[in-house]
Amino acid sequence: MLSLMGLATFYLFARSLQVCAWGSAVRAQLDPAVLPWLEEAAGVNAVCPQTTAIAPEQNSAFLETLEAHYATQDFKLKAYESLGGAIRIPTVAYDDLAPPGQDERWEIFGDLHLYLEQRFPLVHQNLRKTHVNKYALVYHWQGSNDSLKPALLTAHQDVVPVEPLTIDVWQHPPFSGYYDGEYIWGRGSCDDKPGLIGTLTAVEELLRIGFKPTRSIVLAYGIDEERGGISGATAIRDYLLKSYGEYGFSILVDEGGGYRVTDDVIMSTPGVAEKGKFDVRFEISAPGGHSSVPPEHTSIGMLAAVIKQLEDNPHTPHLNRTGIYYSLLQCQAAHDPGLPTRLRKLIERSRTSDRALAALEAELAKTDRLFGALAGTTQAADVVRGGVKTNALPERAEVIVNHRIDIHSSVSALKKRIAAVVQPVAARLGLKLEAFGEIVGEGNAEYESAGRLRISDAFGTALEPAPITPMGDGGPFKLLSGTIIGVLGASNRTGYDKKAFIAPGMSTGNTDTKHYWKLTKHIFRYGHINSADSYNGAHTVNEALRAEGFIEAIRFFTWIILNADESQLLE
Repeated sequence: MLSLMGLATFYLFARSLQVCAWGSAVRAQLDPAVLPWLEEAAGVNAVCPQTTAIAPEQNSAFLETLEAHYATQDFKLKAYESLGGAIRIPTVAYDDLAPPGQDERWEIFGDLHLYLEQRFPLVHQNLRKTHVNKYALVYHWQGSNDSLKPALLTAHQDVVPVEPLTIDVWQHPPFSGYYDGEYIWGRGSCDDKPGLIGTLTAVEELLRIGFKPTRSIVLAYGIDEERGGISGATAIRDYLLKSYGEYGFSILVDEGGGYRVTDDVIMSTPGVAEKGKFDVRFEISAPGGHSSVPPEHTSIGMLAAVIKQLEDNPHTPHLNRTGIYYSLLQCQAAHDPGLPTRLRKLIERSRTSDRALAALEAELAKTDRLFGALAGTTQAADVVRGGVKTNALPERAEVIVNHRIDIHSSVSALKKRIAAVVQPVAARLGLKLEAFGEIVGEGNAEYESAGRLRISDAFGTALEPAPITPMGDGGPFKLLSGTIIGVLGASNRTGYDKKAFIAPGMSTGNTDTKHYWKLTKHIFRYGHINSADSYNGAHTVNEALRAEGFIEAIRFFTWIILNADESQLLE
């Protein structure tokens, strides 16, 4: 049985995850006399509780002034051009960049910095700016009360490259920043120059009307999020830890989740969790020679067998009742009347029935293409190399497989599984298998003649799943949720008068926040962009953002700054 302290801890854990039902294994550990009380206290019968809108009170006059200003055509056109101008500066993060100062391709970031100084003069006159590792930026806006932990808003300056062969497919040039009357076009319009320009715009406008913060605000902008934050976010982390200490911030808001407007409701999904990442290299070494006398399998052929074995044995996704994705489903069932009746009933029954849970998994596997990505570990063979000439046997071939690790798993568990899955193929082909520094199986002379399969961490950047941000009655989560509800409710966009609700989201990719875990426990990956305002998504051709949607993002950043400034929900 769990001790009283254990019960208290479990209660807090349950509330933080918005758990709606206890599994049989958990129930078995609980004292039957306290189970009904615990369920009631943890809110089992209050599925996905919601907070009300939170709007600034002491700062209400500032908000009213800016809301009216943001609705004017003059402001909108200025904001659109601010984003368009940033897009026109191609701050591409290439995977093979040398450190800042050692590669001339970084110099374009200096052009962006000059642009930001010209576009946001009040920010640069009133905030303390620090260059970190040459091109990463940190701005400190001093508040009047040093006893309050600062709020941290982050984004990244860099964008992914544009495939040259696709340029003719773009409706407008990929770095044009063109506003066509509805959309702002170009690479970075969705990811993540709205976060960069949106936060700076909000601060610039607050300074313009004379707002002076009580709580300090820090803005931090990375330079290579698109290649893992190797040079930018790591340097920002070290600088902020030195300047503010571990867990020195009250809340952190970075890019990530957004909201979706349907016929019935608006669902907002701030990211409170993030999957892990592991890039694995499978390298086969085999004897060379003239291709006119080939072995049964070349290194490339053997590599193909390894890839086939991996893809024939995908990771099986599962719903976990304590998981973020499961909580999101429960929120949809509770608050989205447009959810199909069959799916709603399965979600509701799955709280207490393992059979219904299995049926829900099967239904989602058939109907939701994101099910596998949200409910388990994924694998994707992304990079293949091998061979140098058509008449020479390839002595080396490799594939790099990207994994996104389920929040209920780990790097070590993934390593063990990979070795177990690949071992039968290595044995059949007579390959000596070395998995992550250890020889797997018994080696013999045959193996040396066939070749060697070496499995390793491709780049030394393995990442465990992120810590889950506290939810439930957690002050920062409540503040963010209430702010989102308030911003949506006060919007003048058609259709935004629908009921809005918050559901916890999870990032399947990784943002710069993977380097920021020690800055605060309250990390939220949220950009307040309507999914329908993205023309074609990020990282692809015709990336574009509906201009009115960018105004909504600016409004959100304004609200979160003003709410955080006066709220008792933050430290």
